[in-house]
Amino acid sequence: MRMRTGLLAATMLAAPLTAAQAQLFPPPAYSPTAGVYIGAGAGINYMLDSKDNGIRIQHENPGYVGVLSVGYGFGNGLRLEVEGSARSNDGRRVRGTGFTGNLEGETRTYAAMFNVLYELPIAIPFARPYIGGGVGYAIQSTDINGNTGPGNRGPGRFRIDDDSGNFAYQGIAGLAFPIEAVPGLAITAEYRFFGTLAQDQRATFAGRGIQYDYQNLNHSVLAGLRYTFGQRAVAQVAPTPPPAATARTYLVFFDWNRADLTDRARQIIGEAAAAAPRLQATRIEVAGHADRSGTPAYNQGLSQRRANIVAAELVSRGVARDQISISAFGETRPLVPTADGVREPQNRRVEIVLR
Repeated sequence: MRMRTGLLAATMLAAPLTAAQAQLFPPPAYSPTAGVYIGAGAGINYMLDSKDNGIRIQHENPGYVGVLSVGYGFGNGLRLEVEGSARSNDGRRVRGTGFTGNLEGETRTYAAMFNVLYELPIAIPFARPYIGGGVGYAIQSTDINGNTGPGNRGPGRFRIDDDSGNFAYQGIAGLAFPIEAVPGLAITAEYRFFGTLAQDQRATFAGRGIQYDYQNLNHSVLAGLRYTFGQRAVAQVAPTPPPAATARTYLVFFDWNRADLTDRARQIIGEAAAAAPRLQATRIEVAGHADRSGTPAYNQGLSQRRANIVAAELVSRGVARDQISISAFGETRPLVPTADGVREPQNRRVEIVLR
C-alpha cells in the first residue's frame, strides 16, 4: 500500500523531469534482440605458447580471426546462436633445453560453436553490453617446421604437419552499437578467450617421430556487424496534450500483466467518484494503457480490460454509466517512454479524467 502511494506521488512529480531528461539525453533506439539475426566479425588473434615433451612452440602475434554466426534473440536479453570461426597464426620459434630454432609455416584452427549470450540491462550511452560463452568442436591444422641444428644450437630439424580435432570452448564479452538509421543493424566490438583440449599431433624432431600435445589457447579482439531481421523504427509518440484547467486526473496503477484492482486502486477510484459531483463534472474519461513488455495486439486488449474494470468500479460507486467514456490505447501513449519489451510500472495504468 505504502509503495503504491509513493509511486503515485513520484509519477506526478517526476514526469516533467523525465521528459526533460529524455529530450537532453535520448536513449538509443535499441531494445534487446528479438528474432532471427546474422552476424560477422574479424580481428586479431593472440595464440599463447604451447609446451609438451620439453618443447615450447611460440607463435607470431597477432594473427587473424574471422567469425560468422546465425542466431535468435528472445526479446528478454537471451540469445542463442551457432557460429563458425577460423584463426591463423604463423610459427615463430621452437625452444627446448639447450636449443632454439626459428619456425616457418602456420597453425590454423577451424571451429563450429554453439553460443549462449545475454544482453545486460545496463545503461551505457549508445551501446548495449553483452556476455556469453560457447562450446563446440575445433579442427587444428598445423604445418610448421624449423631447424634447431648447428646454426641454431640444437639437435636437428623440428616439424609438425598434422590435422587433429577436439572439444572447444570460449568466453565472450562485447558491446553492440545500434545504427538508428537502419533498424536491426548494429556494430559490434568483442573480446573472446578461445581454447581447445590439447590437440594430439604427430611431430618429427631430430629424425625421430614423437607425439606432441598442442595447447591451443587464444585471446581474440574483433569488430563486426549484426543484423536482426524484421525490425522497424521506433515510432515517436506524440505527447498527450495537457488537460483543460478545470479537468482533474486520477491515475490507477496495475501489476504486470494484470487487470484486477488492488486496495489502493479501489481507494483512488473512490476518490474520483466522490469528486465528480463536487466538481460538477459532466464527462468522465476512462483511458486504459499498458507497458511495452508484450505484443501490441495483446497490450491493446489488456488496456481495454483495465479501462472496463475501472469504469465498472465507478458505476458501482454511484457514477452514471452514460457519463463515462471508455477508451484503450495499449502501449501507444506511455507515461515514461521505453524500448520495446521493457516492463515499466508507470505505463501500466488507467487515467480517470473529470471534465
